Amino acid sequence: MTARDLVLAVHGSTVPAAGATIARLAASVRGLTGGPVAVGHLDHQAPSLACVLAERPGAVVVPLLLGDGYHRTVDIPAVARPLDCTVTRGLSGEPAVALALYDRLRAAERAAGGAADAVVVAGAGSSRPGGDDGTLTAVRQLGLLLPVPVTAAYCSASTPAPAEAVALLRARGFRRVSVAAHLLAPGRFTRALAAVPGTWAVADPIADHARVARLVAGRYAEAARVPLRVACGPEALPL
Repeated sequence: MTARDLVLAVHGSTVPAAGATIARLAASVRGLTGGPVAVGHLDHQAPSLACVLAERPGAVVVPLLLGDGYHRTVDIPAVARPLDCTVTRGLSGEPAVALALYDRLRAAERAAGGAADAVVVAGAGSSRPGGDDGTLTAVRQLGLLLPVPVTAAYCSASTPAPAEAVALLRARGFRRVSVAAHLLAPGRFTRALAAVPGTWAVADPIADHARVARLVAGRYAEAARVPLRVACGPEALPL
């Protein structure tokens, strides 16, 4: 039986580095699944998700989204359903995401000269009920890995904003406040985070992290019922 196509549904960005980051992820996933990986965009970039799926009816769609907001729950299913495509769960709340955040954070802190004494996890933000749950779960999970306070902030739609969260921590006496970007690729949100005053270190987004590639490949394998070239079992956080 021919393996089903895999399509990554991504938000899209006008920032060229975003496309390069997603391309690295697609290449890593391709190495794990052994099959082609296409990318469909919800906004800003071509090709659109609708165009990509029109050429691949019956595909498995993995939403490359860290929250369960409007795109994951409404937009993507509306495009995929008429073409008999399977939409998997997004990436929200997965331990692999928190572990990738941890790795990126530690790399940024090493470059800054040492570990932070408080951390802000900055998500995109959503006005939809439950849309911020992915960021809140990442805060709890990252808190299991770090011996310092970890709090949430949002780049849009929700509060507090990252600058406010950093300022509040500094007002409480924390001097090394790092920001873990609960974001997948570079864009206007990552540019805004880099400009937040008073930060000790700002971590890079995580889409091209190996743990995210394994998570995406696992989503596809589960939906398509195919083996992977490399085993991608669930990742656990320390208790």
